Amino acid sequence: MRAAALYSAAGSLLLTTLAATPAQSVPPAGPGSAEARGTAVAARRAAAAGIEFGRCPKAAELPRGIRCGTVSVPLDYARPDGKRIKLTVSRVRATHKDPDDGKREVPGQGALLFNPGGPGASGLYFPLVGMVPEWKRIAAAYDLVGYAPRGVAPSAPLSCQDPGDFFKGPRPAPTRPSDAYKEQRAAEAEAYARDCAERGGEALRHYHSLNNARDLEVVRAALGERRLTFLGASYGTYLGALYAELFPSHVRRMVFDAVVNPDPEQVWYRNNLDQSEAFEDRWDDFKEWVAEHDAVYGLGDTARKVQDSYEEASARLAEEPAGGTVGPAQLQGAFLKAGYYDDYWPHRAEALSAYLKGDPQPLVDQAGTRTEEGAVGAENSNAVYTTVECNDAPWPTDFEVWDRDNTRLARRAPFETWDNVWTNLPCAYWRAPRQRPLDVRTAPGELPPTLVLAAERDAATPYEGALELRRRLAGSVLVTERDAGTHGIAAGPNACVNGHLEAYLLEGRLPARDTSCAPRPEPKPRA
Repeated sequence: MRAAALYSAAGSLLLTTLAATPAQSVPPAGPGSAEARGTAVAARRAAAAGIEFGRCPKAAELPRGIRCGTVSVPLDYARPDGKRIKLTVSRVRATHKDPDDGKREVPGQGALLFNPGGPGASGLYFPLVGMVPEWKRIAAAYDLVGYAPRGVAPSAPLSCQDPGDFFKGPRPAPTRPSDAYKEQRAAEAEAYARDCAERGGEALRHYHSLNNARDLEVVRAALGERRLTFLGASYGTYLGALYAELFPSHVRRMVFDAVVNPDPEQVWYRNNLDQSEAFEDRWDDFKEWVAEHDAVYGLGDTARKVQDSYEEASARLAEEPAGGTVGPAQLQGAFLKAGYYDDYWPHRAEALSAYLKGDPQPLVDQAGTRTEEGAVGAENSNAVYTTVECNDAPWPTDFEVWDRDNTRLARRAPFETWDNVWTNLPCAYWRAPRQRPLDVRTAPGELPPTLVLAAERDAATPYEGALELRRRLAGSVLVTERDAGTHGIAAGPNACVNGHLEAYLLEGRLPARDTSCAPRPEPKPRA
């Protein structure tokens, strides 16, 4: 998830007013709309057809134990009898075996459907988590079901450019870009938006979050589930929130893990500004950790000295890219992952240390150009990410707005700000109509109780998003992992978090009020 929110930025950042909503902006479709009627038609068809599970697509490279099938959904829900596309769904049946008592049979609770976020990520691998110890109790009771959302291969995949052209490396990563560099990147963004429109054609307008939520309803029906049990991570929480707004009576249990701020005013431009500031704080966490282990890495015994080491590496890479492929932008991209997951901290610190001592190979291995096969998947994922977010909401259409807001932000948050701009800038030049985000709100009793999980220092989806969703979904309960920043905390190493997750999914039991868990241990340097 590359778009999120940050509470500390909301009051301090004086945002330039968004450009007026484009004339082709599409108002939200209400309960009596053609889209609502089309969703009901599609769900009835899917319930009657079911899913014929068999071998998974060869390209997915899934083990034989996972079975796959397809669900047919309308491209345009306002026209359910028009063109349809097929979504690929994966499943592993519940084991029904108690991992603590092999003789006890566990009753089934139906399907647990998962969306990993993005937008643009595939959930086809999700059923494999049943082999992980932290998931075994849940896997005993639930069929674990994943799927590739519309646009994500192999579900009617989108593409905006030749995958061979997707990775442009090595590249610079200026934290104070010149006017000439900004013009170059704006021209690239405009060309990318044009290529998306040309390759996607008229169908492009139908790839957005509201249709993703409608697809979720059709998949529920195809699985034969009367009500949906759903776990959404990162962007998957926004998808789940839309589903809760559109189909509250069809919800059984919902877990929102690493929450995107659903406030319509945040989706998506302001969310990205807030995310950039959040990553600066998380980048500081990483540098402080490296400084604490200076005896291992030799990168400096203060965060400032670690920053100096990073900048020295970036300057060297600008002069001579490592392995011919790793420049400053590739370095920044690799270390951005350390902002998402602290499991990366030892690996990134090792690579930076080795590079500055004369061995570039660990850095090349972690930040270098991907394989041809990897480029195909990455290009597809980026095409879906861009299309969904650009279609979802109004964006500023004047680069001066982006420039003004992000120049101000970059003064205090230089690490991620401009990279985030270049990632999302095609939305300034987008050619498809924009949706207007739903105002997600459920009244008491309208929705079953739901569980919200959040790490207090998550940068990708900052904590304010969890607080906002908690306010909007009546009856929800928030469990916070204090002083931690890993992106996504469900069924990880924190036993306290997992206890609340299992109590909810297995027994429908939530804490009486919002609660918190102590943080997971910080990573340790590897031997």
